[in-house]
Amino acid sequence: MPDPRPIDPVALAAALIRCPSVTPVEGGALALLESVLSGAGFACARVDRNGTANLFARAGPKGAARSFGFNGHTDVVPPGDVARWTVDPFGAEIRDGRLWGRGAADMKSGVAAFVAAAAAMAPRLPEDGAILIAITGDEEGDATDGTVAILDWMRAEGEAMAACLVGEPTSVAALGDTIKIGRRGSLTAYVTVAGVQGHSAYPERAKNPVPALARLVDRLSSHVLDEGGAHFGPSTLAVVTIDTGNPASNVIPAETRATLNIRFNDAHTGASLESWLRAEAARVAAEFGVAIDLAARVSGEAFLTPPGPLSDLVARAVMAETGAAPKLSTSGGTSDARFVRDHCPVVELGLAGPTMHQVDEHVEIAQIEGLARLYARILGDYFA
Repeated sequence: MPDPRPIDPVALAAALIRCPSVTPVEGGALALLESVLSGAGFACARVDRNGTANLFARAGPKGAARSFGFNGHTDVVPPGDVARWTVDPFGAEIRDGRLWGRGAADMKSGVAAFVAAAAAMAPRLPEDGAILIAITGDEEGDATDGTVAILDWMRAEGEAMAACLVGEPTSVAALGDTIKIGRRGSLTAYVTVAGVQGHSAYPERAKNPVPALARLVDRLSSHVLDEGGAHFGPSTLAVVTIDTGNPASNVIPAETRATLNIRFNDAHTGASLESWLRAEAARVAAEFGVAIDLAARVSGEAFLTPPGPLSDLVARAVMAETGAAPKLSTSGGTSDARFVRDHCPVVELGLAGPTMHQVDEHVEIAQIEGLARLYARILGDYFA
């Protein structure tokens, strides 16, 4: 029989923080959640793939017409220099009205909040209703065998979400002030320019790759990709490093490298941007008579869940709980919503996370409790 006692989201968040689940280590976090969800009457399945731990849980019938999903992750980034912390990064200390530890903001408290809300709703589901929970241990890493693996498994098993909420820390100044309805895409390009090494006193005998790279970097960073749109700001290109590794002032180097990152809106695709980069590189290579190699990696395409039933549902719940209308946003980095968007409509709503990934990461206890109430209201309204 399911345990009728309500789940305390703060206690669960603290228990999760005590699990040292630094990517890709599971650290006991998913095992804990499986135990908690099973005790609340959820059917659970581990969906591990290639050493990555993942968990799927469902309350209600398989194939239910109204199936609301939650997605999140229990893996965290490393704590860094532990000596710089004033608390144990995995101690889950509660003081000054805050819960401290790695993952408190990103995003073990969010997971605890939606698990608590889902467990409370599970016994009251209508006959055509189900709650699906997909939690990965690989969001902070390469993310190739995390949420993607769960969605692949769900497809094979006939499990489907009609709508999904990702519990990433999206709020800015106050709980619920920002809902993510999409995300920019991200492309990283690695550029290598090969010339001919030689003596700097005899440049005619060499072929200097540095001016060629400088020209290419200038052309790329000076180009206006777009002006933005109704839901996205302008796309941006940032040159993040230029490396030649040449300690000698009298040697023209044989090779130099640069790395750049593009955060792009829905006016582009990763493929269209890679094509543009290669065309620009080819022009500069021909102009300078050097060889330019370019490798690109797209970690996520831009996507948008247009304002509509799902964002309206979440926004109304925020208004009811906080008295303030949330902003619909597509800002920030990538999240696993980029994978869920191919499965069903998806939005993101979570804590304010100014200390995420920082030393002494923490979150206010009141925020965790408020987020659990907010998720509970969303579920209640969805199944009403």
